[in-house]
Amino acid sequence: MATSAAPETRPAKVWWSNATFFVGVHIAAAIGIYLYPWYSVPRRTLWLTLVLWQASSLGITVGYHRLYSHRAFRARLGVRILIACLGSSALQGSIKWWCLRHRLHHRFTDDPVHDPYAATRGLLWSHMGWIFFKPRYERMNLVDSDDLEHDPVVRLQHKYYVPIAGFFGLALPSIIGAAWGDPIGAYIWAGLLARILAWHCTFCVNSLAHWDGLQPYSDENTSKSNFLLALLTCGEGNHNFHHAFPHDFRSGPCLLDWDPSKWVILLLHSLGYASGLRRARDEDVHAALEHMSKHENEHVRGHVHGFEPGYHTIPEGSVARGEDEEAADVWTGKVWTLGQAMQYARAGKGVGRCAIIIDGFVVDATGYLGEHPGGAAIIRKYSIRADPGENQKEGAVLSESEEVWKEASWAFHGGLNQHTWAAKRRMRELRVAKLSDD
Repeated sequence: MATSAAPETRPAKVWWSNATFFVGVHIAAAIGIYLYPWYSVPRRTLWLTLVLWQASSLGITVGYHRLYSHRAFRARLGVRILIACLGSSALQGSIKWWCLRHRLHHRFTDDPVHDPYAATRGLLWSHMGWIFFKPRYERMNLVDSDDLEHDPVVRLQHKYYVPIAGFFGLALPSIIGAAWGDPIGAYIWAGLLARILAWHCTFCVNSLAHWDGLQPYSDENTSKSNFLLALLTCGEGNHNFHHAFPHDFRSGPCLLDWDPSKWVILLLHSLGYASGLRRARDEDVHAALEHMSKHENEHVRGHVHGFEPGYHTIPEGSVARGEDEEAADVWTGKVWTLGQAMQYARAGKGVGRCAIIIDGFVVDATGYLGEHPGGAAIIRKYSIRADPGENQKEGAVLSESEEVWKEASWAFHGGLNQHTWAAKRRMRELRVAKLSDD
């Protein structure tokens, strides 16, 4: 994992419009609840509060998060429109705004500079502190956004986000409450309070899910699994699994894991409104569990004998290596020249195979394109091309980003993403040859 860059020294500017709205909603809700306490509000208004809170939360978890941010499944137009409306009602920004920042969070998890809500900057910052300051996302241009730009629902919602969010988040509760003569109470409880509940439950995934819980799948970042948090977040509490396998439409591999978002997606799939559900391979999940079990045993033995072996003895800033990684570098397969690697890439049907070079090995990612959490486009960008193109003419001076098309190690080892142990293991499985020193 690449070493994080030093934090910026320039003070961040306060985002006054965002801060004023965020604080203002809390103050208005507090005053409203004081004037209209729960025992004076019609029971139907309280039920409406619960329903709209959960509906907006599902719009975020099922739609913004799993469908759009991680492309964990595909949905028909009607579902995408419904998700855009429900997600808007949570008042957390447009699909495009939300997804790009979340993709950046997964690219550089815990990096104090490039992770928008890095847990390494403290619990308060990761929960809501980041909301109060204007962001400087220096690596946002590295995040793939083509799928968002090409979706008409995303484009329309982004363009008209303010009126859409204002209607579904604040006006609609009052309209519904007017049906039983309580528009003001519905505005306060099902409008303001439900929005606050959706906000802080979502923010808990950024903060508490990186603070306390279990790490059965990976300890390479601060993500943790917490059942209590799953109850509050429509199933997002199994966060350690999610960070280990972000492309999975589930927040946990077991059907009985508390995950209403997963059950909603399965229901949509059974009705024909969702397709292409992506799952982590069983062998990858089991390998991650075994890896962490071995890691934990080494940690326990280290305490018993007065030292901490393996990963814990590696100096800060260096790359941790396990026995399986070291064994994988002992290559007994084919050895190719770069020319042979390019011939292999051209030999596939149609546009050829998608072969990339990482750490001196030729990796055939053709069959993995549909699985890649970051999308297929980013892998193709660094694939071996049959024709280097105009920017690769003989004698041309190339920048680092232009050269890495034939050596993707920079991109794989932190330049574009902080890949997990599971991702590195998958990459090693796809190796087909080693490049010769010539």
